[in-house]
Formats: sequence, structure tokens, C-alpha cells
Amino acid sequence: MKIIRKIKEQQNYSLNKKCQKIKIGLVPTMGFLHKGHLSLTDKAKELSEVIIVSIFVNPTQFGEGEDYRKYPRDENRDLKLLRENKVDAVFIPKTKEMYPEGFKTSCKVSGLSNKYCGKSRPEHFEGVTTVVLKLFNITQPDIAVFGEKDYQQYIIIKKMSEDLNLPIKIIPSPIIREKDGLAMSSRNIYLNREQRKEAAVIYESLLTAKDLVKKGKHETGFLKKKMTGLIESKKSTRIDYIDFVNPETLEKVKKIEQPTRILIAVWVGNTRLIDNMEIKP
Repeated sequence: MKIIRKIKEQQNYSLNKKCQKIKIGLVPTMGFLHKGHLSLTDKAKELSEVIIVSIFVNPTQFGEGEDYRKYPRDENRDLKLLRENKVDAVFIPKTKEMYPEGFKTSCKVSGLSNKYCGKSRPEHFEGVTTVVLKLFNITQPDIAVFGEKDYQQYIIIKKMSEDLNLPIKIIPSPIIREKDGLAMSSRNIYLNREQRKEAAVIYESLLTAKDLVKKGKHETGFLKKKMTGLIESKKSTRIDYIDFVNPETLEKVKKIEQPTRILIAVWVGNTRLIDNMEIKP
């Protein structure tokens, strides 16, 4: 497994593979890897010949007062997991390598970036799209795999790639969950024992809505009320948002008349967790 820290070296590595007509798959991450991340590399293996994983905790997608400084990092552990998973190359740049002095450019997908998670974190998605576009230019992938846990992010990256005519296929990969249904996340480590137990209510609320739809309850206001009551019954939880949206446009829907995606963000103690689920009428 090749470890690369410089942009020019990574570009040369990727361009060499492309000259040999070798299909490249990229899995962008912020590190502190878990089974969810490794499932993305498995998906990339199905669709490409060389797998590149990037590890970069991107400062521009964190707002003031957020957890950039304390975001969990463990490079040695990450590299061990990626070797075991037979990844071909890992790109691990320093912040100054990605954002040298005088860096002034950004990329933003208007209309999709300022709602749901973007409303709570107004600078977040501009930081995400900028760093992902840079990673695409650096690693030159044919496909890039993104987890559906960050569903809004997946749609935004897909839209950016379409609008800018990037020759990259954006591939979604299903959410990987803990035994109690909590979506795997690097931030789960922040939860204490009681909070971790109560965090399972997020998945429970999604299943409740899905079950109610199966029973013929299609009004999203009613579904949201039921989910809210369940989540607010826990001591450590506080809802950021619950919304029912068109899975392609992310526009809100009032009634489940076609496949719909529930988007949810909940504070558990001081930790903000997101999740989502597809439901069908």
C-alpha cells in the first residue's frame, strides 16, 4: 500500500494509472475509520481496479465552535485497517498542502447547501464541495464512493459533478449500523454510556415512521409528530431537524406519495448525529 502526502506525487501516481487505462476508485474520508468506511472501500473494489482512500480532516467544513480540534484522529490505526482491506494507495496531505498561503477559491452548490444540515452549519457544504473538488483533481478517479449516512452531502456532490461536467461517477453506499441500529459514525466516540444507549432512539424513530407509512399513514406532519414524541422522551436528546424530502431534489414533501427520504439530525448531549432512511408508500 502506497502512502502519499504530496499533491504532485498523488497526481503523478493517478495519471500513471490512467495512462495504463486502469480504473481508479476514490473513497474520501476524514479518518478514524470504522466498518462504515471500510464498506465504501469494498464498494469501490467492485467497480474499479485501483483503490485510493484519502484521509484529511478538512478545516473549511467546520464552523466556529465546532469540533475540528478534537475530531478523533488515529493515523496508524487507519493505515493498519486499510492495509488489511487491501487498499492500493492512501493520500494523507497536511492542511498547508491542501490550503497553501493565498488560497482563495471555493465551490458552492446553490439551493442545496443552505438547508437541513446547511441551515445549522452554514459554512459546512461549501467547505465539503471545495475539498472534494480538489481531491477529485488530485486523485483523478473514475468513480468516487460516498456513504448514504451523509445523504445531503451525497446529493450535493453528485449535483456538483453533474453541473461541472466532471468525468466521475458518484456512487452511493448503504448506511452501516451498530447492532442497535445507530448509524456508525466517528463522532459516536463522544457519547457517554447513557447517551450511547439513548442515541438508538434516532433509528427507532425512523423505523416507527416507516412502519406507520406501511399502515397507511402518509401525512408527513403526523409522522414527524410521532418521531418527535419518541425522541423527546429521552433525557439527553434534542432535535435539530426532521424533514421528509424528495430523494433527488431534497425538496420537502407533505405527503408520502412516492419514494421519500427522511432526513434527521439530533443532538445527543453535546454531540450532533445525523441519519436518514428511504420510505415508500
